[in-house]
Amino acid sequence: MRKYSLWVLTWVLIVLVLLMPPAVVVAEALKTGLAPALASLSDPDGLAAIWLTLEVTAVSVLANTIFGVLAAWVLTKYRFPGRSALLVLVELPLSISPVVSGLVWLLLFGVQGWWGPALEQAGIHIAFAVPGIMLATIFVTLPYVVRTLVPLMEQQGRDAEEAAMLAGAGFWNILWRVTLPGARVALFSGILLTTARAMGEFGAVSVVSGHIPGMTETMPLHIESLYNGYQTVAAFSMAALLAGMAMMAVLLRSAPEWLARWREKQA
Repeated sequence: MRKYSLWVLTWVLIVLVLLMPPAVVVAEALKTGLAPALASLSDPDGLAAIWLTLEVTAVSVLANTIFGVLAAWVLTKYRFPGRSALLVLVELPLSISPVVSGLVWLLLFGVQGWWGPALEQAGIHIAFAVPGIMLATIFVTLPYVVRTLVPLMEQQGRDAEEAAMLAGAGFWNILWRVTLPGARVALFSGILLTTARAMGEFGAVSVVSGHIPGMTETMPLHIESLYNGYQTVAAFSMAALLAGMAMMAVLLRSAPEWLARWREKQA
């Protein structure tokens, strides 16, 4: 009896907390029909927000994949003073409010910031521009690839890498041909987590972007602008698209596990 009660309670929570919100968003987006919803997405400011979100996400994923792989290698293959502190620093974006991180970027690169005036004189715009949005997004998504790779790389040990090193393989060959093939599922998972987080980032980007329609508004910021402007259908249409993109990334993250189970059943 207890087992079935817990099963029912779990599904009730899943429906209320996880399934109902996206369903409500889609219902509101389609309240006046599919054509108005699609038309709102083709608005110039809406298209600019979509392309900016994709651009920022691509840069953030690329930067954090490279950083995450190298940082995970250093943290798992070597023991050195300050290693524990480095692990804590890597996880810092998970504990700091994104709004605070956005304020830090403004402090550094804003017009009244530490380096902002000098950069402005050189014609380099970071705050209230696309580079600032990219920096803020890279910061908040930094831990995901590292944290998914570190446990698996620690489990791998160093025997295979040391054997490859004795055979004359260089660092990049060892990383590409020995370490990463065994960690590809964890790497894939970290990349997709980074993708979903980058697409949905609001707090840090809101502070550092300046909310300039058609220029520095990502999809989450554009949704807020539409909703505050009482454009409900357009806001929920953009929200439904964003939710769908994030859910696709999460579903793809589970794909390797589903594929492995399917192969086991076929064997």
